[in-house]
Amino acid sequence: MAKFGTQLLNAALSKWVLRKWARNAQKATDVPLETLRRQTQEAWALKTRLDSFIQAAQERTALPIVGSTKFSKPHGTDWFWRPMLWRVPLPVQGLSSVKPKAKLGDEVTVFHDCSLSELGIRQLRNLREEDLAPYGLRLDVFRFDGSFLSIVLDLPDGCVEGLKRTHLLQMRTIVEMEKPIEIFARLNIRHGPNTEQIVRELPVHQPDVMVEFDLAYSTINEKRVEKAWIDLIFEGPEMNEIILRDLTFSRRPRAQL
Repeated sequence: MAKFGTQLLNAALSKWVLRKWARNAQKATDVPLETLRRQTQEAWALKTRLDSFIQAAQERTALPIVGSTKFSKPHGTDWFWRPMLWRVPLPVQGLSSVKPKAKLGDEVTVFHDCSLSELGIRQLRNLREEDLAPYGLRLDVFRFDGSFLSIVLDLPDGCVEGLKRTHLLQMRTIVEMEKPIEIFARLNIRHGPNTEQIVRELPVHQPDVMVEFDLAYSTINEKRVEKAWIDLIFEGPEMNEIILRDLTFSRRPRAQL
């Protein structure tokens, strides 16, 4: 009963506040300046709190849900992963004038050889209904006087545990660009003193970009696999905005014939 009474009181107070500021808005051209200044200060204080509430509410109610690991996986998948940058908000969500080997979060590192960096990188919130990833990654590239730009993503231990030459590793992403460029994905697998590299060009003209790395064509020593990582290499990125709306990985055994 007490809770119901509190709800009624809160509803009445909300209506009173709305009516109050509606009246203040109507009389703003006529009230004394001293009164108007006081009301303006009150309005700014109220707006600050309302903006904070709206931002927090949008974070919780906007699609997709923060932390989501949902995405389409091939039949027989024995390992899958969406990196943290595409799942949860990072403590530092952006960098400007990005230096070589700068890190965004614990998993993503930026490599380039520009003498003067005019490169920005930022985590952004996905709000489109069709997006499954809560967050995306945006690169803003202005003048670019280097010869290469890449993002390196360390794959977790689960990717290499039990990894065999009979496995297929699939990578999916959603790419948006101001102007089309070539993007390559290079899978690196360290096994003992050697590193196997497999390169695939991303079909960026497709809305849902997918490439597969078939380890049957590799020479990895299955007993000595230690680590794996992905290089995303951007060719001719100057004066472009590139957004990776999602990035996911899955692993499955290839069909036995």
